[in-house]
Amino acid sequence: MGFMPIKMAFVPCFTKTRKNFVFVVGFCFWCSFFLFFPACYSQRVVLGRGGGGKVWTLLERRRTMMNGVEKTIAEDIATEEQLITPWTVSVSSGYTLLRDPRHNKGLAFTESERDAHYLRGLLPPALLTQELQERKLMHNLRQYEVPLQRYMAMMDLQERNERLFYKLLIDNVEELLPVVYTPTVGEACQKYGSIFRRPQGLYISLKEKGKILEVLKNWPERNIQVIVVTDGERILGLGDLGCQGMGIPVGKLSLYTALGGLRPSACLPVTIDVGTNNDKLLNNEFYIGLRQRRATGQEYAELLDEFMTAVKKNYGEKVLVQFEDFANHNAFELLAKYKPTHLVFNDDIQGTASVVLAGLLAALKLVGGTLADHTFLFLGAGEAGTGIAELIALEISKQANAPLEETRKNIWLVDSKGLIVSSRKGSSLQHFKKPWAHDHEPIKGLLDAVKAIKPTVLIGSSGVGKTFTKEVVEAMASLNEKPIILALSNPTSQSECTAEEAYTWSEGRAIFASGSPFDPVEYNSKVLCAWPGKQCLYIPWIWIGSDHLRRDSCA
Repeated sequence: MGFMPIKMAFVPCFTKTRKNFVFVVGFCFWCSFFLFFPACYSQRVVLGRGGGGKVWTLLERRRTMMNGVEKTIAEDIATEEQLITPWTVSVSSGYTLLRDPRHNKGLAFTESERDAHYLRGLLPPALLTQELQERKLMHNLRQYEVPLQRYMAMMDLQERNERLFYKLLIDNVEELLPVVYTPTVGEACQKYGSIFRRPQGLYISLKEKGKILEVLKNWPERNIQVIVVTDGERILGLGDLGCQGMGIPVGKLSLYTALGGLRPSACLPVTIDVGTNNDKLLNNEFYIGLRQRRATGQEYAELLDEFMTAVKKNYGEKVLVQFEDFANHNAFELLAKYKPTHLVFNDDIQGTASVVLAGLLAALKLVGGTLADHTFLFLGAGEAGTGIAELIALEISKQANAPLEETRKNIWLVDSKGLIVSSRKGSSLQHFKKPWAHDHEPIKGLLDAVKAIKPTVLIGSSGVGKTFTKEVVEAMASLNEKPIILALSNPTSQSECTAEEAYTWSEGRAIFASGSPFDPVEYNSKVLCAWPGKQCLYIPWIWIGSDHLRRDSCA
């Protein structure tokens, strides 16, 4: 009887035909849909209380589409909600919650949380605060004598308790930075196939050509703001590691969160696998990448172009794409090609340069003068070397109000064939080296170049260890009261010299910095520290700058 009034209200309006019956059913369906859809779509799920009495809540957010980019209008929160289809709601609880690294708190769940989230019996009865868990983990990490074991322990923690991982890293950044990134990450990449447990990023290979957009959509997070991508061809100073270079994007993005405050869910590590020319890896049964020689030319360019197009289409034009550890011949071309159309950044060309320039400006307080008063000699003329040299020349040009071509003349580069001079322009000198080919007679070795050029600053970016020999450092010390020596190559095994060597051979007078960490050195009853010229120092500023670009585009 309850249905009769409604039935009687509709029936007189229509004849009893199949067409009219379908209309009535459709009308009722859409009325119900628009009535209940908003309530189903906006779900509010309480996940628990933190130590400060804060509620982790999936808050309702207002979103707006601008230039194809999804923008969140609200302050950032620790847990970002995901879009929920109107007919399903997923709430982490019980055993599933303990397996969710973003929400798992381990033994820090309170009594009320254990009741609310069906955790009774799934955890031991003890309650351990996050601070107590942190102390326990640091104690355990310090028991490992092998750095790779510490790296694996940290990666395991990241996969089971994300918040504790970042608290550990932030509170102990000086101690753990060399563990999650250089130099330990280099060894991790070399052995990545053996220690691989679960994927931490996207692997895009030649097999995915033509469907990269679909692959990007397989990633569970939608609001991606930073992508770090590598093709594994020049991992640190270790060469071609192919697909196993994934450790670099994963490690770099963990620093974006720890040092720059970026949400982990907004980060996407990507490895482009086009093969490898490393015979050792190709013959390794545990290698996780394509077993073929590295693709080049048009095939390579088409894959990268499809990737960049798909990234822009899926995440919007304001997503930051950071190129990491590409070989010289690709790094410069990719940066030049996509700079006009994408928000891109090359760590090796631009990131290293910014940190080194900051270090040189700080060193001037000890040696005096301006950048224009100094002569620079580089060992290594690849991405890092030419990138640093160009930024130094630009800064001198700005300070002295002089043409860039003139300021470059105080900067000299040595590559594998010797000093880069104008007579080499006619040979197969790469285009990015030509601005540094000055008038001078050819010189083969670094020591002879030091004696001829008489630099005040010696910078190593060669990726070849032990190249700043005793004779080279002593020559620098004989020419300068306080020689500036920067051994920037990493990992530690590829550093041009150690801190101890630089200080000992210069009689304690060198101003030394390195790309890898070294212990303090005691010389003549003085403790001399090595300044770690870490590229990660630029991360907060890159992230802040890119974030301002996004905000400006919305204004």
